[in-house]
Amino acid sequence: MTTPPPDPTVSHSSRLLSRRFGGLYLFIGLFVAISMVIRLVLGVKTFDTLDPSPGGVLLILSSGLFYDFLAALYFSIPFTLYLTALPDRIFNHRLHRVVYYLLYGVALYILVFNGVAEWIFWDEFGVRFNFIAVDYLVYTQEVIGNIRQSYPVPTLLSAILAVTLLIFAGVWRAGWLQPGCAAITTFKQRVRQGALFLLLPPVCFLTIDSSLSEVSSNRFHNELAKNGIYALFSAFIHNELEYERFYLQREGKEAAARVRERLLSTPDAKPLPHSDPLDIARAITNPGPEKRLNVIQLTIESMSADFMGLFGNPDRLTPNLDRLAQESLTFTNLYATGNRTDRGMESLVLSVPPTPGRSKVKRPNNEDLFSSGHLFRQRGYDTRFIYGGYGYFDNMNYFFGHNGFDVVDRTQLDASEITHENIWGVADEDLFRRTIREADRAFADGKPFYYFVMTTSNHRPFTYPAGRIDIPSPGGRHGGVKYTDWAIGEFLARAKERPWFDNTLFIITADHCAGSAGKTELPVFRYHVPLMIHSPRHIAPRLEEGLTSQIDITPTVLGLLNFSYSSRFFGQDIFKTPPESRRAFIGTYQKLGLITGDRLTVLSPQNQSSFYRFVRGWGQESQERLNQEDPQGLQDAISFYQTANTMRQKGLDKRLP
Repeated sequence: MTTPPPDPTVSHSSRLLSRRFGGLYLFIGLFVAISMVIRLVLGVKTFDTLDPSPGGVLLILSSGLFYDFLAALYFSIPFTLYLTALPDRIFNHRLHRVVYYLLYGVALYILVFNGVAEWIFWDEFGVRFNFIAVDYLVYTQEVIGNIRQSYPVPTLLSAILAVTLLIFAGVWRAGWLQPGCAAITTFKQRVRQGALFLLLPPVCFLTIDSSLSEVSSNRFHNELAKNGIYALFSAFIHNELEYERFYLQREGKEAAARVRERLLSTPDAKPLPHSDPLDIARAITNPGPEKRLNVIQLTIESMSADFMGLFGNPDRLTPNLDRLAQESLTFTNLYATGNRTDRGMESLVLSVPPTPGRSKVKRPNNEDLFSSGHLFRQRGYDTRFIYGGYGYFDNMNYFFGHNGFDVVDRTQLDASEITHENIWGVADEDLFRRTIREADRAFADGKPFYYFVMTTSNHRPFTYPAGRIDIPSPGGRHGGVKYTDWAIGEFLARAKERPWFDNTLFIITADHCAGSAGKTELPVFRYHVPLMIHSPRHIAPRLEEGLTSQIDITPTVLGLLNFSYSSRFFGQDIFKTPPESRRAFIGTYQKLGLITGDRLTVLSPQNQSSFYRFVRGWGQESQERLNQEDPQGLQDAISFYQTANTMRQKGLDKRLP
């Protein structure tokens, strides 16, 4: 087939774009342009958190433009291979135009779809695509179901299609999408033309990482300086961070010795002879007989402390929890270790600081770890993980099932037990009724019980049975919080009618906060969660204002029960810990923080560290970065996190014989 002559009505620039690789140049340009629009839209959404100075904006835009171009190069590799390999006789055929336009339209649709997905993800988490997004790609049923129940999906998809068609029509009218008139006709010439676009990506992959997006101490600046697609694939590739390569370290035995010294500072702890100097194993001794009380731990999905009136919230979302706080041992200065449910579970069951990458709940070789489940089961307790959703999500069933718990999840609930359900799980009231049923069974069998109960209603799409609260379903975050509070009130009212109530400790806490967004890399106030230990017959009501970590909850409960045991927990019984030894751990999958007093030390990849002073004001929190290093905080942070990582790698986190 002969090549038609150039159309004289098309401009010189358009004729250049009409050459074989013109579509590639155009695609890269559109990719960068759409990415910049996404950045500007997200910037407008969070404008009140940004520094609008020209220098700050310039850094965001220049770094963002760089990563947009880099992501475009990666994303265009298939397009480059296609244009390079396709023979001229096929490329210039009229039927190829149909395929060419279709592929181009699909690529544009993906770019626009990504923009909408980034908006939704930013609205939920306040960040670009990251490790959470990678995890969500694994659990497509829950994620797609959540989106369908939370957003008008047909309208969104139609709007995305309309925007795609408008962009396609615009470049069509400009004459930039004519694939014919190929100027390069030999394979050698095509390879030479496409070589730059095929060689640049691997070179960039080996020499460039995401560190160039760290343009400010304001975390939102750094997020906007990223490209969402680049960040997604970067998180996928680096889902396992090598501690030894990326983080500050000290000699391993010295680090473990420093941790043991801190953990042995309590009167209940004594050295436990062992052969490995990297092990923190020790003997915990509590005087008097053990109290074989039942324990029901309600772990509430996304229950930030600032939802409660106790912490200054004026919206009266938690009347039951606020009343319960006055009737319980209530901790007012407690911090979750992470911003995901699996991190909360890891902290509450294993009592360990967060390590880089995935939590132990989702790591391989996570069987027979030193856990609360094994400790209670060894004492003859009926131990169960009771969850309203499908426990295969986030590997929950496998983790709990191999660490001392029997599993009760949504698959074991009969239809007659379910009042309401959405993609994440059954309504909290249904979950709590099943919990009472399990407790009744264990009591009838003459066994004490320890139940880890995980709720789901305070999660998007925030749906629940009608008529329970004064906010119609779906009620958004406020509705989710208020409904969960109502369900907890109903649960405790029903439990009071049971013969086992008087001999039961009710632990009410959260897995993590509702959001992790903040100006700093680790905003302390976004990790503040409530904790109430309720047992009118055994625990006197009072407020505990001392600094407490989520990893301290289980050791503290064991102390209240007078349990003596050999321990590999990093957490401590808070009531036996001197004030100067109290600390809390917070983190993401990359950033690792240690709170001591009003100071926060942060360890970051590339062997970085940073230091902050924060003021807790229950709604008026502030946090400032310090220019001066905190040597004590830095050495403690390195020692704790390095030792936790080393013990995991060497299998020293397994249960003791």
